[in-house]
Amino acid sequence: MVRDLILKNRSYRRFHENEPVSEEVLRGLVDLARLSPSAGNRQPLKFALSWTPERNALIFPHLSWAGYLTDWLGPATGERPAAYIIILADTKISAHVGSDQGIAAQSIMLGAVEQGLGGCIIGAVEREALQKKLGIPEHLKIQLVIALGRPKEKVVIEEAVEGEIKYWRDEQEVHHVPKRRLEELIIL
Repeated sequence: MVRDLILKNRSYRRFHENEPVSEEVLRGLVDLARLSPSAGNRQPLKFALSWTPERNALIFPHLSWAGYLTDWLGPATGERPAAYIIILADTKISAHVGSDQGIAAQSIMLGAVEQGLGGCIIGAVEREALQKKLGIPEHLKIQLVIALGRPKEKVVIEEAVEGEIKYWRDEQEVHHVPKRRLEELIIL
């Protein structure tokens, strides 16, 4: 069921780095994004794939991992993503992508969960530096980076108390994600 996939689809930030994610799996995930809705059916997104340790090492330093965990700099060696999908906007097709990158990212993440993988959609990216490092042409603009791999951490959802939505980790390194109550979200 879709609800089960959504409940398993958490922002995982620690992975079994040495368990590879193949090019074939990444291409299949991008195919899900390709088949997803696109504003005006313009389909302006392109995707850069990374599944080798060498290329992954070029991407990792340009990402920020968990703003609320101020004393944590990101996953340690051995816990880093096994793969990445970088979502790019092709400005030759359209100057604006609307919400296409979000739709594509969710399709990719749900497909990953269905295959026993997890990921993290990262918007805090040193875009210009990463674009230059990877040799991405100027007309392709980085929108999001999706980190992927087999999760190495437990993430639990809990009810937000008094509007506090900051995620946190307990002594056992379980990642807690408070969610607002449904009653707070529906206004009419």
